Amino acid sequence: MSEMVFGSVAGSSNMCGVTLMNNQNGYVVAEVMGRKPGVKLVEFPSMIRVDSTETLTFDFAEIGAELGTEFDQTDFEEIMSTHYGRMVHFDDRTMLFANPEEAAEYIGFDLQPVQQ
Repeated sequence: MSEMVFGSVAGSSNMCGVTLMNNQNGYVVAEVMGRKPGVKLVEFPSMIRVDSTETLTFDFAEIGAELGTEFDQTDFEEIMSTHYGRMVHFDDRTMLFANPEEAAEYIGFDLQPVQQ
């Protein structure tokens, strides 16, 4: 039997992602996202993992066009169960960032040190 090694890595994975319900809407959203560069999908019986490097943008108009009906933040929250990375919501899209510093301009976080 091979020995299992457990540990942690202090560096960034440079990844972000969500878990979607594997229902009709979740499947269509995953299909739309799977066509984007750098996005990897992993389908399970009850969920679909959507992972990407650096950023992940769920454009509600693009998703709605594919679904054939309007799609907004409440629809997205209904099918999403978990996420990792910094999530930023807009009226027309939701973005995830692998590194919190990348989201700083969107959330009003100033990365400059404060002199005291």
